[in-house]
Amino acid sequence: MLGSTHGTLTTDSRRARVIACGEQPSPVVHGRPAATDDLDVSGRPLYADVPDLDRFFRPESVAVIGASDTEGRPNTGITRQLIGWAERVGARLHPVHPTRQSVFGIPCSASVADLPEQVDLAVLLVGDPLPLIAELSEGKVKFAVAFASGFAETGAEGAAAQERLAAAVERSGVRLLGPNTNLNAFERFRDDLDGPAIALITQSGHQGRPVFTLQELGVRLSHWAPTGNEADLETADFISYFAEQPEVGAIAAYVEGLKDGRSFLLAADRAARRGVPVVAVKVGRTETGARTAASHTGKLTGADTVVDAAMRQFGVIRVDGLDELQDTATLLARARPPRADGVVVYSISGGTGAHFADLATEAGLRLPTLSAAKQAELHEWIPEYLNVSNPVDNGGHPVGDWRGRKIIDAILDDPSVGVLICPITGPFPPMSDKLAQDLVDAAEQTDKLVCVVWGSPVGTEAAYRETLLGSSRVATFRTFANCITAVRAYLDHHHFVSGYRSPFDEAPRIPSPSYRKAQALMMPGRQLSEHAAKQLLRAYGIRVPREQLVTSAAAAVRAASLVGYPVVMKASGAQIAHKTELGLVKVGLTSASQVRDAYRELTDIARYEDISLDGVLVCQMVERGVEMVVGVTHDQLFGPTVTVGLGGVLVEVLRDAAVRVPPFGEDQALAMLSELRGRALLDGVRGGPPVDVDALIEVVMRVQRMALELGDQIAELDINPLMVLPRGQGAVALDAMAVCR
Repeated sequence: MLGSTHGTLTTDSRRARVIACGEQPSPVVHGRPAATDDLDVSGRPLYADVPDLDRFFRPESVAVIGASDTEGRPNTGITRQLIGWAERVGARLHPVHPTRQSVFGIPCSASVADLPEQVDLAVLLVGDPLPLIAELSEGKVKFAVAFASGFAETGAEGAAAQERLAAAVERSGVRLLGPNTNLNAFERFRDDLDGPAIALITQSGHQGRPVFTLQELGVRLSHWAPTGNEADLETADFISYFAEQPEVGAIAAYVEGLKDGRSFLLAADRAARRGVPVVAVKVGRTETGARTAASHTGKLTGADTVVDAAMRQFGVIRVDGLDELQDTATLLARARPPRADGVVVYSISGGTGAHFADLATEAGLRLPTLSAAKQAELHEWIPEYLNVSNPVDNGGHPVGDWRGRKIIDAILDDPSVGVLICPITGPFPPMSDKLAQDLVDAAEQTDKLVCVVWGSPVGTEAAYRETLLGSSRVATFRTFANCITAVRAYLDHHHFVSGYRSPFDEAPRIPSPSYRKAQALMMPGRQLSEHAAKQLLRAYGIRVPREQLVTSAAAAVRAASLVGYPVVMKASGAQIAHKTELGLVKVGLTSASQVRDAYRELTDIARYEDISLDGVLVCQMVERGVEMVVGVTHDQLFGPTVTVGLGGVLVEVLRDAAVRVPPFGEDQALAMLSELRGRALLDGVRGGPPVDVDALIEVVMRVQRMALELGDQIAELDINPLMVLPRGQGAVALDAMAVCR
């Protein structure tokens, strides 16, 4: 099965049981029963509450349980830091310790019950936070932070302990950050920086340091959420909350594992609706990375191809390195929406311009050729022998007069230009100093994006440290690659949000008439025969060939005359896989004698191989078209997923497929086709006609409906091949395989 993922779904076992029995589940959305209108046809939530985390990040009162002022003890340093943080945010801090009268001169309470007031936030500096949860609930504490480790990150015993903690938190009404988290939320944030801010989410505290340090380069940070093991509060909660904060220009995240796929998608959807970019490093691209992440946070990293597709589907910008994370998030937080998607490269060296243009074009950026009139204008200040079509080579930025600024302004004035990028591979004063200043001055006067790549490995030059970093209107990078990655993400993000329509608004909420028909075909725990699998497709309006199931040679001959020669004959049974390899398919039969012989041969092979048959299929032969595969698989994090790719007998060799997580619209189905390496086959190659892409999209959408309605009952569904016929003639499912959960 292409892209098959085995394992249990992260949704709870009750949902699996009730759907299998035909009942409707009763999901919970962040601790409350979901209303019927909040659920799709599969019983999954369509909306998620946004947790009110104001009192977490800006509490009025804080309790530090296990506070200490004994030098040399770990809790002492933490207590001291929390006292300083509480002063900065204007919170009253109450130490809690059973044997101390005071901590750092602050009166100490013996227990949560003895606190002088109801507190917003409790910081738990204890080895086992579980016994405290009930006390916090009785004291109506809103939030708690558990630093303790030794939970799911340590193995099965720790995972069981974390489950007990999560269950207690669920009952209590307290919202918990952690366990296995740290003090990052209580860092000292600079309050002298202006402009849109980056909100940071990390499952590993140390991995967030590069982004946090951006403050030293003048980039504002508003929040830092170190989610740890996510027994309760998770990455999705913080994305949803940060997307609602007016000061947040971008969300940067380091994610090791997702707690729940649907919650993550709902959070990403909320950010997309509001146009807030989410940039994420997601660990788990390789098996080694996935194992390491599991040992760190105790959660599944998820099948990476599905994670990657789900992020792209909902506009989450996935990057690989922490340097890319900080540069891309900074650009997206600060830059105004583009007025055009054209990129112009402006350099003081023809070689630099050509090199950068190569890399940018390869990455998918559009470098338009400047008009003849614009080139003539630029040649007023740049010698005629230099190329100014794009890249623009100035041969050396003018230093002694006004020409340099004129060149930059003229480029930015072109309506086809949305981004100007100036790569400076190394400092060359005074030319590079003047160039940097002219770029900054021009950026202050335009609403278009101006980027500079300062390639010096030193990074102490005044032109870099003072001129470029002193301006929030110039996006400054240290490498070509990071600049190109960030600019591509910037243009893609604004294109995405400009046309974004949430698929959750249009997701089906009640079963279709096809659902009842399909239910009668389900055989829990078994693979359906090809004949039954095709009946399932027919129930959802997916076209299959004319065919009949027969149990004798004479019946096969009669069926062939009704179906029409030539015919295909196939053995049909519930447990048959790879029919072609076993010789259980006969193609191109043109006479009654061939049909009789084929029937005997197919049944003989089945007896020899000890394969149980429900009959032999006599099928219409369909030849002219492109073979595709469309299928449904079950992902451990996201549930049912839909796959489309190049099909036929080479499907497992080519591995050319794209995947999406329902619900999605026709735009995403079309985007799936655009991701295929063999996409050109659909347009017709070597004289072949273009095929019926609209019919292919319709099949994908019907399979999605099947995935939504039956996804918790189907472990795998393969339509392979789906023969997509020439334009206007539709698509036919020539073979199908379905395995019930």
